[in-house]
Amino acid sequence: MDRLTSLTAFARVVESGGFSAAGRRLNMSTTMVSNHVQALEERLGVRLLNRTTRKVSLTEVGRAYYDRCVQILADLEQADDIAGATQSAPRGTLRVYTHTHTVPYVAPVVADYLKTYPDVSVDLSMGEKTVDLIEEGIDVAIRMVPPPDSSLIVRSLATWRHVLCCSHDYIEKHGRIQQLAELSQHNCCRHVNYPFGDEWHFIDRKGASASVRISGRLISNSGDALRVAALSGVCIVLAAGFLVHDELEAGRLVRLLPEYRPVELSMNAVYPHRHYLSAKVRIFIDMLAKHSAEQQKLINPYS
Repeated sequence: MDRLTSLTAFARVVESGGFSAAGRRLNMSTTMVSNHVQALEERLGVRLLNRTTRKVSLTEVGRAYYDRCVQILADLEQADDIAGATQSAPRGTLRVYTHTHTVPYVAPVVADYLKTYPDVSVDLSMGEKTVDLIEEGIDVAIRMVPPPDSSLIVRSLATWRHVLCCSHDYIEKHGRIQQLAELSQHNCCRHVNYPFGDEWHFIDRKGASASVRISGRLISNSGDALRVAALSGVCIVLAAGFLVHDELEAGRLVRLLPEYRPVELSMNAVYPHRHYLSAKVRIFIDMLAKHSAEQQKLINPYS
């Protein structure tokens, strides 16, 4: 069997968590994927994967071999890009990860990208977890806060702010807060990825920093879950402005303490460090940046 195809099949099994999923990504039958991995193991004389009826996991040797495979496949892709550098159009598959509530923001860029460049395909995944770009083979992720891994490249796309808000029902039941310090006495639902933890940070009208430590009955990695909780009258939230824009415009949510602006954050395109950035990644990020500039008012309408 072709050794390069076998390496690719092995890597995709690890990344996808199984032979069937890897086969779908490779447009290859499950049996053929299994044959490629088995051929690798026979060639090496070691077991790379532990197989059960429910899952596939790496052996200790398999982990070391996978790490090298990822690097080899990335180097080969980079070599192909360099060889085809005269072709400005991207090609191949671009793997993108974004948070669920930013899909409406990212989707138009993906559609335009596919329409403009017919030789490229996009594997767009969404969720609320913080993914390991290297381990999961992600080309670019769109993140609302800086990544913890300093080895990643970060390109700022747009600035944005949270909005402190709650429903009319919450105000009727608990009263409208008048001072920032009062937040500590209220049920404040927060996002698990908020960069300052349970201490909410603001800027007052004089430009001075202000903060308050909060607590609440709901902590979530889903911005949509927090928005629904606020709409239900459960709590006060610090929500992304673009996520609650329609609710604020319609009066379903009420902005609190307008004299305090939540600190400004950055929406980022994050990608692994590479000496040569492929055309498919570079052009997609450029399109994201252009779209962000056009949508800046919607992303950060309350600054």
